[in-house]
Amino acid sequence: MQPLLPSELILNPDGSVYHLNLLPEDIGEKIIVVGDPGRVALISSFFDDVQVKKINREFITHTGIFNGERISAIATGIGTDNIDIVLNELDALVNIDLKTRTIKSKHTPLQIVRLGTSGAMQADLNVDTFIMSEYGLGMDGLLNFYAYTPKKDEDHLLQEILTATKYSPKNPRPYLVRGSEGLMQQLGFDINKGITATAPGFYGPQGRVLRLALNDDQLNEKFTAFKSGTNRITNFEMETSALYGLSRLLGHEACTICVIVANRLANQFSKDYHPAMKRLIQLTLDRLTSKG
Repeated sequence: MQPLLPSELILNPDGSVYHLNLLPEDIGEKIIVVGDPGRVALISSFFDDVQVKKINREFITHTGIFNGERISAIATGIGTDNIDIVLNELDALVNIDLKTRTIKSKHTPLQIVRLGTSGAMQADLNVDTFIMSEYGLGMDGLLNFYAYTPKKDEDHLLQEILTATKYSPKNPRPYLVRGSEGLMQQLGFDINKGITATAPGFYGPQGRVLRLALNDDQLNEKFTAFKSGTNRITNFEMETSALYGLSRLLGHEACTICVIVANRLANQFSKDYHPAMKRLIQLTLDRLTSKG
């Protein structure tokens, strides 16, 4: 196998991956990713021991021990473009020999859990409760740059969404990816689940109007009205579709759980979602390291 070119696999002078500034020994095989850099220290405050603290740009990593297992908490920043960086570089840390720049013969799978905040699109989903993303609906178009073939059930459900919403061809071509069934069962067997719409922005792509008119000012209402069996679009956020798609392509497990901080239908916003986030962190760490 030919070594990967320096222009493709970019390394820092110390041999660490370019953006994350991490070496293979800096991470565990169970990883919690968050958008907010300040949330990394909150997660690591639950650890029994913190062994690694590194920062580069918006990417912050703390690795330590919880319940006898090595876990990393990593801030990705906002958006699927950052998820593209984080997922590819995390995979490189475990599945590419950085010294020889060659792909390892033995694949190492990671378990990656995103903990975030989200806006609900269904009236029965209250603020300060949790929602797990069974599917990520990618409005961002990122996965279309990769050689990706959806499963038949995913493609069928996506076509139902596009037809029901009369999805505008002016927007990037959407994709739909299901999260890891194993992780969803392990972490969220008692948590509400739904289709998470991953938007490539906070304002227009999520239907917010300040001074700019929208291409389709009824899209949120169409998303809320969509039903297919038990499937419905429950919430907006900005990372899950890329996390699910790239994880599948790279052979990793991924799932997202968010605290609902706003209900778009009720025009409600949480007065203080931080206690709910702490509960979610504790629950996730306990279940991610459960021996049962």
